[in-house]
Order: sequence, then structure tokens, then C-alpha cells
Amino acid sequence: MADQEQRTPGEDPNSDDVPATTGPEANASGPVPQEDGFTVDDILNAEQSSDAKTADEAEGAPAEEHPYLEDLRRLSAEYANYRKRTEANAQLEKQRAVAAAVTPLLTVLDDLDRAEQHGDLVEGSAFATIAQKIRGTMERLGVESYGEKGEPFDPQLHEAIAQVPVPGTEQQTVLDVIERGYRVGDVELRPAKVAVAVGADG
Repeated sequence: MADQEQRTPGEDPNSDDVPATTGPEANASGPVPQEDGFTVDDILNAEQSSDAKTADEAEGAPAEEHPYLEDLRRLSAEYANYRKRTEANAQLEKQRAVAAAVTPLLTVLDDLDRAEQHGDLVEGSAFATIAQKIRGTMERLGVESYGEKGEPFDPQLHEAIAQVPVPGTEQQTVLDVIERGYRVGDVELRPAKVAVAVGADG
């Protein structure tokens, strides 16, 4: 028939001609095209990992110190040392003042020691009570006595009044204490006067 449309052999006469879909519609309905083997999800995950790494590095990075911080530390250390020296000097001056005040009373302490050796400081007597008060006052002022029989002789602490040869003596030791030594803290009032045991010849 003349008006019959000519069709390509093998073409289904009942099928409608549907044009191929192209453009944005095809992209919206189909899978997201990959570029160099990466999907959009891969790119987003990579960006999140990069942001997290940057944040971790920022937290772990040491804070930049202020240019004056080192100067402040040095000044603080210098002030602490200055304060220690000032306190030490003040303490030493206090000890020297006490030493100057009590030095004239050392002879009184010597008399009390001699009285005790002779048995004059009987417990409960008025004399013993006075001696106890004087010694207690000296202790409260920081006055310390030293010098004991049998201790090694030290020329920095002891003044040798006599040397007594004693057989078998290998090291010089204090044989007897004539007068006790006294000090206030680091301030020496006087050395102890002692008799020293030395080795006997032969």
C-alpha cells in the first residue's frame, strides 16, 4: 500500500520510537560517574580524614612561647635566690645579736658546771632551781654547748689546753673537758677547752 509506512526489516511494528535519554536526566537516574576510580563518597571521606588529622596535629603542636616568658622565669628565679639570701642574712644577724648578748654570761655557765661537779647543785635546792632557769633561758635563745669526753679531737671545735700521753691511743681524743664550748646557730662563741689524749712513746 502506498500509504503504508515503510519499516526496517526486523523492526517490531508495534514498538514505539523512544528517543535515547541524554543530558541531566540520565545522570540523575543513573550511577554517579567515577573519575579516576574514586566516587563522591571516597572524596568526602578523604576530606573528613584530612580535617581530623589537621585538628589532631593542632592539638599536639606545642604552643608558641611568649617572647618575654623566659625573661619572667629568669626574674622569678633571681627573686627567689635574693629572698633566700635576705632571709639567711637576717637569721645570721639575729644569731650574732644573741651571741653578743650572752657571751659575757658564759663564765656564769662555767661556774654552774663547776658547782655541779662538786655536788653543790642538790636537786630541789634554791641554787639548783636558779641554775635550771639560767640554762633553760640559754637554750631558748638558741645557745648550744658542746665538748664531751671521749669524742675525737677537732681543732675547729676544741682548744687543747693539755696533751696527756695514754698508751694504746691511736687517735687523739678528748680526755677531759675544762670548759665547754658554746655556739648560737652558725656563730661560734668560743671553742671547748679540753685535755687531749695522745699516743705514748715506746
